[in-house]
Amino acid sequence: MLAVAEREQLPVSQARAGNPAAWDALFRRYQLPLYAYAFELIHDEQASLDIVQETFISAARNIDGLREDEKLGSWLFGIAHQKCVQRWRKRIREEDTLQEIAAAGQESEDDPAELLIRQEQEAEFMELLNHLPPPQRSVLLLHFLEDFSIGEIAGITGAHPGTVKSRLHYAKRALGKLLEGKIE
Repeated sequence: MLAVAEREQLPVSQARAGNPAAWDALFRRYQLPLYAYAFELIHDEQASLDIVQETFISAARNIDGLREDEKLGSWLFGIAHQKCVQRWRKRIREEDTLQEIAAAGQESEDDPAELLIRQEQEAEFMELLNHLPPPQRSVLLLHFLEDFSIGEIAGITGAHPGTVKSRLHYAKRALGKLLEGKIE
């Protein structure tokens, strides 16, 4: 019989009380997922790091507004999402374009040929993902990479659940068409 994993116990109440060790534990738990999400949306390493930092600063200031401790993850992603949206708006005003993702090699004990093939496939997928509009790209990343539910994504993005479903549907359809174009 499969064992069900226990729910992750996070020191949210201790963080709310101002305990630095609790904030450190929360930061260690969420810094990488938040960074990956921000980076996939805005394609800027330094800006993504800044967004993670700004997210935690905002969270520390507004932790009393979090009503359900178990919703901390989606709450943090919601803050990060809003920070990304602010960056997009700033870039649009400045008429800047998004930077391309730089392929970074990862150390692995895997067979070098297999690692290279996997990296090429990931790079191709991410390149296809870059062709989607930011709202569609965002829901795909949140749903498939971060494993958030439709309701949680709605909370994060501020969109209605029906809008999230629609964006997810059209994003998958657009990705399918992009993949067909690559295969032919």
